[in-house]
Amino acid sequence: MGAFYHHYFNQQHHHPPTNDLRRLFHRLTIASSLSILCFSLVYLLTGGCESELTENSDIKPSARDFVVRGSGWAQEGNGTDALGSSHPALEGNSSGKEWTAARRLPQALIIGVKKGGTRALLEFLRLHPDIRALGSEPHFFDRHYARGLDWYRSMMPKALDGQIVIEKTPRYFVTVDTPARVHAMSQDVKLIVVVRDPVTRAISDYTQIISKTPDIPPFESLAFKNRTTGQIDSLWSPLWIGLYAQHMERWLAWFPRSQIHLVSGERLISDPAGELGKVQDFLGLQRIVTDKHFYFNKTKGFPCLKKPEGSSKPHCLGKTKGRTHVSIDPEVIQKLRDFYKPHNQRFYQLAGQNFGWH
Repeated sequence: MGAFYHHYFNQQHHHPPTNDLRRLFHRLTIASSLSILCFSLVYLLTGGCESELTENSDIKPSARDFVVRGSGWAQEGNGTDALGSSHPALEGNSSGKEWTAARRLPQALIIGVKKGGTRALLEFLRLHPDIRALGSEPHFFDRHYARGLDWYRSMMPKALDGQIVIEKTPRYFVTVDTPARVHAMSQDVKLIVVVRDPVTRAISDYTQIISKTPDIPPFESLAFKNRTTGQIDSLWSPLWIGLYAQHMERWLAWFPRSQIHLVSGERLISDPAGELGKVQDFLGLQRIVTDKHFYFNKTKGFPCLKKPEGSSKPHCLGKTKGRTHVSIDPEVIQKLRDFYKPHNQRFYQLAGQNFGWH
């Protein structure tokens, strides 16, 4: 027993507790140093890889490369799809112009006409990866011009170099001051007008109006100043919009015919791919939107977009599109056709094409 105590005492004497603490502190110091060294190495390696990618000017994808491949679809809400908040790196990378998404004034405008098929055209154009379209109608040149171009630019979706920014406001075509205002923004802007048989368009316009204000008078009483004499009220908005020649002349006073592309609203329904092909040519884009993107919806009576990847349903325009038109007295329709005939002929001359409206 005495020997045990003697051995214990000697151990305590040769290895006091302070020595154990020193060894523990020494090990912790070494471990901390190694951790800092490892973290520094990882940081340097990561930064080095990023710098190499940033500085290598050869690795620059085109605007089209940023769009999800294989989908053939560019769905967005108010112009915030492929280049929205989910791609912050595109804005932060300043290595090349192609990498930087910015808000720019539009290079193309869909200026008309109301109830001609402008919403369908915009939705179809959105399939193209080199088009960035504003979803809502900004009404800048007709209602909000006093807000200035900086405000207008702030409304636009962000776009890469090489992408075309476009917006649609159908009222532009018929607003007196708009052509001069658009010209002041850009002399090179490309203008697109969707036109449709003015009689059918007027009935469609009235159908939309009565869906919102059902208590308005019947179409027949609004279309005539005097029903007995048959005098047409050409200043009634649904009829006035259809005086295409009058509105077209106003635009041609500011822009050459080559900068105005006319889309047939009827052919946009019967042959959407054909009309979209011409629009893509006009905008200087590759023909990417083709007949493979469409199918004809017999219930609605116009084309819908085939379902994109990741979606279980095809995409058709909203319930407000493709409404059944109100029934109009055939005699009234014939009088309207007679009224529009000289106006349509004049428009065909200005347009350089015959749209075949009866």
